[in-house]
Amino acid sequence: MTVPTYDQLMLPLLRLAGARLANDLPTAEKLLGDEFGLTLDERTTMLPSGQQTALRNRTGWASFYLMKAGLLAKPKRGYFEITERGREVLKAPPASIDKTFLASFPEFREFLMGSPGDSSENVTQVLAQSTAPDQVTPDEALQGAYQQLRSELASQVLERLLQVSPEFFEQIVVELLVAMGYGGSRRDAGERIGRSGDGGIDGIIKEDRLGLDVIYIQAKRWQGTVGRPEIQKFVGALHGQRARKGVFITTSAFSAEARDYVSHIDVKVVLLDGIQIASLMIDHGVGVTPVATYVVKRLDSDYFEEI
Repeated sequence: MTVPTYDQLMLPLLRLAGARLANDLPTAEKLLGDEFGLTLDERTTMLPSGQQTALRNRTGWASFYLMKAGLLAKPKRGYFEITERGREVLKAPPASIDKTFLASFPEFREFLMGSPGDSSENVTQVLAQSTAPDQVTPDEALQGAYQQLRSELASQVLERLLQVSPEFFEQIVVELLVAMGYGGSRRDAGERIGRSGDGGIDGIIKEDRLGLDVIYIQAKRWQGTVGRPEIQKFVGALHGQRARKGVFITTSAFSAEARDYVSHIDVKVVLLDGIQIASLMIDHGVGVTPVATYVVKRLDSDYFEEI
């Protein structure tokens, strides 16, 4: 079982309200999870933003659309209740409730079009445009589009990383580490990395601006998978320097054996592959530039509280 879509939740939610079993989202979310037999993992599945569970988000949008159609009402902040229209619907309920069903009510049509008096043809067009095949909520559609754009950008960044020279790749690593807060300044970091070449170590960078500890680095612009032997050589070089921390950075990927190896050794070694490097570059604005910013706002309910 997967998390139900918001339209799959609308009729069950209306029934819960009609039976007075739920009049707030937390209660409704729990009861709907029980009704659909969702596992703990399914109940706690988060949206891409990590700010809200998919079940809570879809329950919220289901209640929102039911309110816009006049089937639910909002007696006070954070609560809902069934209306007389909602009770009439439950007397002869449809097989399911979706936007097409809700469009039979004038208030919902006005909500869709943004103004009263629009033709049924225009309503049909808006329904076709606003109802995705998988019935995602607006939040999910927005976050899904962002994740897709980010994934495509990461692929482009990684492709360019594979084309640069080894020396320029080391320079990019410096830029990234400094942007992440390591190394103090770019000049300081640049003097410490890419020049050591000492027993499998490409450079050293300060862990913090005060230089209280150092991190040893190996940065390789490779295309083949990095296996355990290469990591063992790096760890051996760390032992030779009496170093406690190291980062192995590559444009390719690490084998399962390599990742398992670093999880069972005393020194702390972090493995960063090409996808992770591209993602960090996006997060910290290295090699990418913003082209548009969208601010998503929500209603400030406290603002409208009269004292």
